[in-house]
Amino acid sequence: MARHLVTSALPYINGIKHLGNMVGSMLPADVYSRYLRQRGHDVLYICATDEHGTPAELAAKEAGLAVAEFCAQAHHAQKAVYDGFQLAFDYFGRSSSQQNVEITQHFARQLHKNGFIEERAIRQVYSPVDGRFLPDRYVEGTCPHCGYDKARGDQCENCTRVLDPTDLIAPRSAIGGSTELEVRETRHLFLLQSKLQHEVEAWVALHEEQWPQLSSSIARKWLTEGLHDRAITRDLDWGVPVPADTWPELAAENKVFYVWFDAPIEYIGATKEWSDAAPHGEKRDWKSWWYEADDTVRYTQFMAKDNVPFHTVMFPATELGVREPWKKVDVVKGFNWLTYYGGKFSTSQKRGVFTDSALELLPADYWRYFLIANAPESDDSSFTWEHFAATVNKDLADTLGNFVNRVLSFSRKRFGDDVPAGNAAGQAEEKLGEEIARLLAEYEEYMEALQYRKAGAALRALWSAGNSYLEEEAPWLEIKTDPQGAALTLRTAMNLIHLYAIVSEPFIPASAAAMRGAFALESDTATWVTAEQAKSLDAVPAGTAFTVPPVLFAKIAQEDLESYRARFGGADA
Repeated sequence: MARHLVTSALPYINGIKHLGNMVGSMLPADVYSRYLRQRGHDVLYICATDEHGTPAELAAKEAGLAVAEFCAQAHHAQKAVYDGFQLAFDYFGRSSSQQNVEITQHFARQLHKNGFIEERAIRQVYSPVDGRFLPDRYVEGTCPHCGYDKARGDQCENCTRVLDPTDLIAPRSAIGGSTELEVRETRHLFLLQSKLQHEVEAWVALHEEQWPQLSSSIARKWLTEGLHDRAITRDLDWGVPVPADTWPELAAENKVFYVWFDAPIEYIGATKEWSDAAPHGEKRDWKSWWYEADDTVRYTQFMAKDNVPFHTVMFPATELGVREPWKKVDVVKGFNWLTYYGGKFSTSQKRGVFTDSALELLPADYWRYFLIANAPESDDSSFTWEHFAATVNKDLADTLGNFVNRVLSFSRKRFGDDVPAGNAAGQAEEKLGEEIARLLAEYEEYMEALQYRKAGAALRALWSAGNSYLEEEAPWLEIKTDPQGAALTLRTAMNLIHLYAIVSEPFIPASAAAMRGAFALESDTATWVTAEQAKSLDAVPAGTAFTVPPVLFAKIAQEDLESYRARFGGADA
């Protein structure tokens, strides 16, 4: 079995994330991690809050809190939401951790030693009104490339182009809105990416065949445009300090590393946090996953398309320049954006569903299934309440939930609280077993390939196969003339429920646990089902006690739909 290292783009500390953030990184990583664990692989799923940079300072100031206190509170608030979504991180860390500070400073020293960092004088935006230099995100204005009037000084959210604050048209301070800005000289550290261009190109060429088209095309676009030397320090009060033993003058000026330099290093830092947090007596070797990792470690990253350049080009350049055997990513699974009725999610404009509100409305499994089954893989996709309700009602309530309830309820009514025996399996059951094995193989293929929409369709087809079998055999009619035949049909259907519980676990873990828990099996785990086991459909033998669980999925009624649209915005949003 392989060892699988899985990371998802670090959610930024500033605010609760919306559904697009969830489906673009953490949720698919969780689904994949759960699947791999069921298949018997050794999995380490690492994530963390990204806590440095200007938005953290601005949000803390707005909240009237010290930045460290704001980040601590926000980290716990985000973690509570992710626990609500049942994201099974092995560790959820913080980029402000001492472990990340130490590893980031180590990377910087090594890059400097190898000739890939140099100190340069630059001209930077200064605000006399605020009395300070304004780092990239402290400056807002109009993007010179696409005309978006809320572009930040580091990147345009609209066209994703990387920017410098001095590139912006009509720049203004993000602190107080002042347009009385000056450009003054200051000194910063630059990562000499131009010197690493050819190495990054060679590395991308070796790996991009394993990546989705979206990820490889973004990486190629950046490489074609050429890698530019990039400032990796900022004038901020909060961040990883520039080490005084290497750059004493800059350290004296309280320079900190740019968030996009230290944030990807936090994947490593959080793994060390995981190791250091091991219970007494348990030994965790974080370096075996990252440093001189052997060929059995396969590293998969998940992120939305705006993060792809930093993980396919910039961070690999950093790792290559360190000249140490740090593990580099094997597969970058990039996602397009989930929109809200074709527009952007917006907290300030009360448009769209954010993850904390989602959990207030409905259980996590409703959201998990919908988001993954409709993941924005080949193109941007749009969330609408109409589509969400139709998916929940048809797939979850009608196809899966109704199957579970009608089978268990009818069997209990006619045969009591134990799985009935009935006849030996016949031609119909053999045909069903073959179909289930075929559909399971499709599902596995798509899960291995990280093709989530196709995996969702294959899972839905597995559920539908059970319904087709039930309709064809019609035990409610069969019992009148052939009670033992009806018992066989119900026993087979109960085994399907148990199989569904296992294969559905990556998508809908809480509902899967409820389905498995319906059967009083002596030892029952969510270990994956082999093709032969799927064919035989005999994991739940006759005589096994069972209970009828509460309704797994309640339908979304029209009045519910109307209230959701009124609260969060509908087509007019």
